[in-house]
Amino acid sequence: MQVKVEICGVNTAKLVVLKNEETLELIEKAQAGDKEALDRVVTGNLKLVLSVVQRFAGRGESPDDLFQVGVIGLIKAVNNFDPSLKVRFSTYGVPMVIGEIRRYLRDSGALRVSRSMRDNAYRALTVKEALTNELQREPTVEEIAKRMGVERQEVVFALDAIADPISLYEPVFQESGDSVCVMDQVRDLRNTDDSWIEQISIRQALGELTPREKKIMSLRFYEGKTQIEVAREVGISQAQVSRLEKGVLDKIKSYM
Repeated sequence: MQVKVEICGVNTAKLVVLKNEETLELIEKAQAGDKEALDRVVTGNLKLVLSVVQRFAGRGESPDDLFQVGVIGLIKAVNNFDPSLKVRFSTYGVPMVIGEIRRYLRDSGALRVSRSMRDNAYRALTVKEALTNELQREPTVEEIAKRMGVERQEVVFALDAIADPISLYEPVFQESGDSVCVMDQVRDLRNTDDSWIEQISIRQALGELTPREKKIMSLRFYEGKTQIEVAREVGISQAQVSRLEKGVLDKIKSYM
């Protein structure tokens, strides 16, 4: 028994799927201006849109909205499809639908990307697809940049800008109930809460030093001078420098 699932008022259980030959015939008529043929070819490929929409489930977007955007991508695919390519329409149509939905998600999302950056990204994706067909493998960033006539970093920045954002709490590995999240992989091991506390403690300790103690510590640890050189510059003995230095370090340790 088929389950009735409606999206945009369409009962997806009753969607008709056209054969590739029928689709190609209708596309030819639709591109010639036959509106009825356009309606039939779009209706006959709605399951293709539905399959793409399901890939984007769980992102907080309305399935109805994504379905409508996907249909726009499908119509664009019908209008731009070249039968001489000798490929199935679905092979051409699916990337068009995916691209339209991704464009919608980027433009309607909280993160805004400049128009020029998006244009560079779309151009890079187009070049990447063309090079993949030519080379029969995925091209490198350098090859894409060379074909576009731009610097490598421009391609990297553009493609990163349109990448779908993920949560820092997204699990990347899970075993025996323990999971490793994105945050665990990208966290800053240097600027941690503990390091901030240490920096604050050191500042407070340095603020308690006398002018002579500050000068000795500066000469020793910022300028890298020996205790003998510091003693000669400050005008005290090397033993006094050693004693003062030890006292300052003990004072800093007590703050920490």
